[in-house]
Formats: sequence, C-alpha cells, structure tokens
Amino acid sequence: MSRQHQFKVREESILAMAEQLLLESGNGDITLDSLADQLDLAKGTLYKHFSSKDELYLRIIIRYEEHLFEINRIDDCASAGVARMILQQLLNPQKAMLLNQIEERLAASATGLNRLFGELYDIRRQRMKRLIDIISMHLQDSHSNMSTRDYLSSIWAMGQGGAGLLNSSFYQRYLGRRDTLRYALVKQMLDLPSHYLNDDVDEVVLDEDIQELVEQIDTESEEHRNTTY
Repeated sequence: MSRQHQFKVREESILAMAEQLLLESGNGDITLDSLADQLDLAKGTLYKHFSSKDELYLRIIIRYEEHLFEINRIDDCASAGVARMILQQLLNPQKAMLLNQIEERLAASATGLNRLFGELYDIRRQRMKRLIDIISMHLQDSHSNMSTRDYLSSIWAMGQGGAGLLNSSFYQRYLGRRDTLRYALVKQMLDLPSHYLNDDVDEVVLDEDIQELVEQIDTESEEHRNTTY
C-alpha cells in the first residue's frame, strides 16, 4: 500500500470516527484529544490531515453531501428518486439535523474555510441539478401542474420537519412507530402532485422554473470556478 493510499485510508477513518463521536456527543462538539484517543493516534497526526477542528467538521459535512449525491445518482424511476430524497433525512434524522446546525454555525463564525465552503456548494449544486431532473420526471409522470420549485421546497420542508420530529425526545413519546410515520410522510409527498392535476393529460406540462433553476445553478458554478479563495 502506497503512502498516499495509507494517508487517504487514515483520513477516512478520522472522518468516520469524528462523525460517530459528534452523533454520540449530543451537543455538536468534540475535542481533538478524545478523537485522537479513540483512533490511538497522536494529536499532531490529526493536524497532518486537518488544520483545525472547524475544517474537520466541514470535511465531515462535505463527505455527507458527497454520499447524498451518489444516492441521488441511482438511475431508476422518478417516484423512487423522490422517496429517497425524503428518506435521506428521515432515516437518520439526528445526523441530518446535527450537520445542518454545525454548517450554519461554521458559516456564521468560522474563518479561513472559503475554499472548502466553495467545494461544498459546488457538490450541492450538482446534486440540486440531479434533484430537479428527478422531480421534473415525477411531475410529468403525475400529469401535474405543480411547479418544480414548489415541489422541491415542499420535499425539503417535509424532510426537515420530519427529521426534527423524529429527532425530538418530547414528540417521540407520542409518535408510536417511526416506520409508519416515515411511510406516511413519503406517501404524502409522492401523492402531492396529484392535487395539482393538468386538465389535459396528453399535454406536456412546461415548467419555466426548471430552466430558470438550472441556469441559476450553472451561473453560480461558473462564478465559483472563477473565484480565487
């Protein structure tokens, strides 16, 4: 095994353990000392991979975003793609909520992370384009007049709200079975376009939002590539 490969393997182990400790902490923070102890590494070794704890956190978020992107690239029917979009947040609500909170904290207070935030947003824009394709196909399959923008926003709201509910110790006492709630939320989102039916089922619904969204994403991607961090 080459040194470069060993370095990458060790870095992946660090990220995986750091994420596990974050989820176990309950407060969205860990110490590098505890991380080094768990990995049986010298603390200085961590700094060979990450210049700061904030960089470590952001790299965990980037790793998670890359994972979501790969899941969304699965090429099957549009309804399955929509279901996966929602379940990404509902199957692991603690991670979804925690990483979102950490990202907001870093964006508001951290310094020296512009390049990594640029990398994160670039991956997220790529994923967004894929989600737009999936949503557009599902709306067409459903002969729906609902706009892509409204449906995407509704899916996001349902995923975030559902994750918050599933992650709340107070509400969990009254929820009953989590699997039935997840099923109900996914079914609601899959059925939502049918409440905005197109009168002429043979007519292709033209959604100007699609082109506008894609152009916006492409413009932001080009600006990112031309920016020096």
